[in-house]
This record gives sequence, C-alpha cells and structure tokens, in this order.
Amino acid sequence: MSVYLLATLDTKGREAGFVRDRLRELGVAVVLVDVGSAGEPFLPADISREQVFAAAEATLPPAGSSSDRGTAVAAAAAGARALLEREFAAGRVSGVLGLGGSAGTTIATAAMRALPLGVPKVMVCTLASGQVRPWVGDKDLFMLNPVVDLVGLNRISRPVLDQAARAMAGLVSLPPAAPPATSAHGTTNPQADRPLIAATMFGVTTPCVSAARQMLEEAGYEVLIFHATGNGGQAMETLIADGLVAGVLDITTTELADELVGGILSAGPDRLTAAGRRGIPQVISVGALDMVNFGPLDTVPAQFRDRHFHRHNPTVTLMRTTPAENRQLGREIGAKAANARGPTCLLLPRRGVSAIDNAGQPFEDREARASLFAGLRETAGAVPIEELDCHINDPEFAQAAVARLLELLRRPPPASA
Repeated sequence: MSVYLLATLDTKGREAGFVRDRLRELGVAVVLVDVGSAGEPFLPADISREQVFAAAEATLPPAGSSSDRGTAVAAAAAGARALLEREFAAGRVSGVLGLGGSAGTTIATAAMRALPLGVPKVMVCTLASGQVRPWVGDKDLFMLNPVVDLVGLNRISRPVLDQAARAMAGLVSLPPAAPPATSAHGTTNPQADRPLIAATMFGVTTPCVSAARQMLEEAGYEVLIFHATGNGGQAMETLIADGLVAGVLDITTTELADELVGGILSAGPDRLTAAGRRGIPQVISVGALDMVNFGPLDTVPAQFRDRHFHRHNPTVTLMRTTPAENRQLGREIGAKAANARGPTCLLLPRRGVSAIDNAGQPFEDREARASLFAGLRETAGAVPIEELDCHINDPEFAQAAVARLLELLRRPPPASA
C-alpha cells in the first residue's frame, strides 16, 4: 500500500518532489499523482494528469489553452475522486496527502472525502486558516497551514512540508491504539460491540442530550453526539446512510432553521432524511428551532435588521425565528417524519425548545411554538406526536425521549426492510 500524493505538478512540482522524497526517507511508499492541467509538469508523475482526466471521462485541455480553468479544476476533482475510489477498493491506498492553493485543495479534498473514516488524509493548504468547511466536509481530514504560499522551498515552507510528511508517515506507519478491555475505573469499556445511537446537541439543548446520553449508555448503547453546526448534522446523516447507526435521538433540529432562513449553520436540504431512508428508529424533537445563527452582529444580512437578536457571544449572533418560519419548519419536519420507512416518533416540549426559549428568557415566544407544533400536525400524518408539559431541558423530557427511543428499538423491523 502507498500514500497517494496529489499536487498540480506545474505549480507545486518542486514542493511535491520534496514531500515525496521525505516520505521515502521515512520508509513510506508513495504514488505521485499530477492533478494539474495548465503548464508543463516540473517532474514526472506516477499517475499522469491525462490518467486523472480520463478517470472523469474528460479530456485534458491542450497546453496553452484558454479554456475555462474552473471547468478543468472540476474535471480534475472528479477524476481524482474516481481514481482514489478505484485505488482504495483495490487495496492500494494507505493514505492521501495533498498540496495546494484553492484549485489544488478543491481537487485533492474531493478525493479525500470519497474515502472512509480512518483513512489518513492530510491537506497542506493555503486556505487552512480560514473557513474550511467546503473542503473538509464531514470527513476526518487534517489541514495544515503552510504560513507562506507554496511557491518554492524556503526556510518557512520547507519545515512545514517536512511536518506534513512526518505526520503522514506516522499515521500510516504506527498502529492505531486498540481500545482497552476495561476503563480506568475497572469497568468494561463500552465500545465496539455496543449498538450506536446518534444524537444531536447544541449548547442550548446540552442538559437534555447529556442526560439522555447517560441513560442510553446505561441501557447498553454507545452514543455519538453531533454538534448541530451544519457540519455536525451532515456528518450524522452520512454515518446513518452508511448503515453504522442503530437509532437516532434527533433532539436538536436547529440546522433546518438555518437552511430555511439563510443562517450560517445549515446542514443542507437533506438533513433529517437518512434515518427515514434507512428505516431505523428515530425520535425527533424541535430543539433550538427558535434561532437562526449568524456571525458577529455587523455580519447579519441587511434584510434582517429589524428582527429580534440575541448576542450569544462576540462571534455568534442568534436571530429569533418568526411564527411563520416556525410553521414552515414544522411542516417540513412533519413531512420528513411521515416519509420515514422505520418507526418514528415526534416529541414536543410545550414550555420551550431551547435554554433561551423559556420563561423570562430572550427568545420566549408561545405563539412561535404554537405555530411550530401546528405545522408539524399538518404534515406528520400517522406519525405519533407527543406533547409534554415541560421544557426541553427538564429531566422528564430527556427521560421521555429515551423511553420512546428504546421502545422503538425493541420493535421488530418491518417485513419489507
């Protein structure tokens, strides 16, 4: 098996050669992949750019061509992804290391995101100190900031590239730590053989989900908690779609509000669909649907200037969702629940959906909650809906959510599943 080193060898060839040689010195086999499309390669590749483009069923633009660079980058990204998927399936990939600016990062990370969790992925990227979600997605991808641009080798770039090579060498050469048979307290380690439950949490629903996690662990499950920041919801949907999860406690569906209204923490339109498609048990609630997330107050779009805001911290501004938005969110959740193939339950807290939607708190709004619940009832069909006369963070709500999920998990799967 080899580390696949991806770089545009016309612009990053010297740097790629340095990393390749360091990996070899560290005893790591390397396959150098040229994902460039413009100038002449600085050094020969083990897999040429022509092969990369062919993997995408695309044609490499002629040298000196004035064809659209964006189209070429998209084709190279598709080719790198298809090539790495094929090579990994054949058992030839131990890890992937990429070097790049915006184009090289787009290409290399497309290939990395196609590989499963646990496969080492390191990206040396001039964009690494900014917002990296478009490139990292929901995968376990390391990004290393080179500090200076990757143009030539110098006293700054050389040690950074050496770090990348040593990091990858360690990742592929050192065996992963095996989970201990017992915990530090002498109890059996609840890993590996325990069914997985996926749960969603935000800061404003932490008491509920933390209590639920403890109860589920005591019932014999391992709980994966996903921070509902967009990327967290996407990661959860991916793991569910991959068949790794036995049940879902979707307490915090707040990402749907950001998708609807235009906040910064959307998980996309497919949020709240994977469990329904897989037919696995799920308990769905409405945690933190009272809010849409933005950055600092001066970054909030102008069309929202007359809305109700709460400054969560210096970098996060929360905007209260309106009754009309809540009704639409309720209808969306109800419709997605109604389309689920597996056992599903909707659990609603009458006294508030987040820590700041509570008596005396800044986002308390009974009308908005009533609209949310009404929207759910309009589209949920035969899905059971249970309203509890408590707040989402009250202990009895967590207890009820866990009890419902355990009940659904005990049901035999439908004959068609």
